Amino acid sequence: MFDYIIIGAGSAGCVLANRLSEDPATKVLLLEAGPRDWHPFIHMPAGLAKLVGKKGVNWDYETAPVPQLGNRRLWWPRGKVLGGSSSINAMCYIRGAARDYDEWAQAASGWGWDAVLPYFKRAEGNGRGGDALHGADGPLSVNDLRHHNPLSQVFIEAATQAGIPGNGDFNGARQEGVGLYQVTQRDGARCSSAVAYLNPAKSRPNLSVHTGAMVERIGFDGRRASGVRYALHGKPARASAAREVILCGGAINSPQTLMLSGIGPADQLRSLGIDVLHDAAGVGGNLQDHLDICTLQHSTRRITYDRINEPKMAFDYFLRGHRGAGSSNIAEAGGFFRSPLAPDERADIQFHFVPAMLDDHGRNRLPGDGYTLHACFLRPRSRGRLSLASARAGDKPRIEPNYLGDAEGFDLRMMLECAKISRSIFAQRAFDPYRGTPIFPKRGDLSDAELVEFIRAKAESVYHPVGTCRMGDDDASVVDASLRVRGVEGLRVVDASVMPTLPGGNTNAPTIMIAERAADLIKAA
Repeated sequence: MFDYIIIGAGSAGCVLANRLSEDPATKVLLLEAGPRDWHPFIHMPAGLAKLVGKKGVNWDYETAPVPQLGNRRLWWPRGKVLGGSSSINAMCYIRGAARDYDEWAQAASGWGWDAVLPYFKRAEGNGRGGDALHGADGPLSVNDLRHHNPLSQVFIEAATQAGIPGNGDFNGARQEGVGLYQVTQRDGARCSSAVAYLNPAKSRPNLSVHTGAMVERIGFDGRRASGVRYALHGKPARASAAREVILCGGAINSPQTLMLSGIGPADQLRSLGIDVLHDAAGVGGNLQDHLDICTLQHSTRRITYDRINEPKMAFDYFLRGHRGAGSSNIAEAGGFFRSPLAPDERADIQFHFVPAMLDDHGRNRLPGDGYTLHACFLRPRSRGRLSLASARAGDKPRIEPNYLGDAEGFDLRMMLECAKISRSIFAQRAFDPYRGTPIFPKRGDLSDAELVEFIRAKAESVYHPVGTCRMGDDDASVVDASLRVRGVEGLRVVDASVMPTLPGGNTNAPTIMIAERAADLIKAA
């Protein structure tokens, strides 16, 4: 018998495993469907390019056909390994704007900026030191890049020529501007949530960690969560929880597990032969993601990462103290831009610049040398839905992101702004010595209508799904402001699925913050 069972050893689950097992009298079980994070490409930051097609550490999801994007199925990689997506992401440390969280608080009491900032700081171990907005001593190492490509600095110069100010700290007093990202790295290696939180705790005798553990459903004693049924390396297993079961599966797996356990839209569950424990129409709804458009240009100089000598890079990295290009997160520079359509003071477009050609998530290797600018709209109005495809835990759910599906068409207008500002940056004089022929789009004189067709043909996810187990004070929310699942007892959800809306930026740091705050809420229960 365990006190707590945590389902999912990702960005949030590793935090909770550490914090809840700090009390030696508390017994904690952490279940992860994927393997240990043993692969060297996980820990060498530039190895993320090699993890793209590695299905052993990736759930390898795909959306249903998206009508607004030419009925294309979009690839949604999610981490299936200790550390979850923090073990396969680009390591950019971004919190979002303070107003993002004040808007959360309008939906869920206690989640405003003043309430969440202490948990961001508690998690953060910033190599620059601490101040009013940063933590210096937290387990999650945040540092400046040890290595960056010369083109990343060219991008920053070009963006300032386009009228976007420089910014040395996107998590400081002002988010808007361009610069080099700070990254979740320690001594030049990836600092995932498994490295930051699980590694220091896994030797504790009161913490058990099972990898290869596919949870099939949560068990209940009446309406109280009492344990889980799962397959451990393919063999049936069960575990009981005296206090709580905590779902940390992320925006896809958490709602799927709730529905498989009888909590979700009743008609859908009954149609699949699942006994309904609690009719919760919101489970799987409110799905949001950042849609991204990439602009690609050939480079006339061979300084990009397209032709990098990979054996030499690995040699330099592993044998010379985590130095050189192997310590790069690839998306080294970027920033935030407030478009003319912004409804308030916040930046509404984010950039990730890559000194290489990146098409179809890097799965389509292009010949030659080039560079890529990602641009995404930070606060989409479209809402999608996730639903079960079957009653079997191993089957992938149906993901309908509904990109560009808002009735007003505002999301599409913003994606057009993303494409235009990207092209404007690439046209600046800083790129003159490097600019070759355009790749995507193939012409520089496209009309707005042609740019829209380009967006519909090429836009992809930038890997930030949230919202499918929305927290709130209203009865229609899936979890309350303390992240307890409504309609049952002894069950919480702690991950990106509880976010009411997308924060303005990458979602890893906010997910870790949620888990830090959840640990206090759980201990106080």
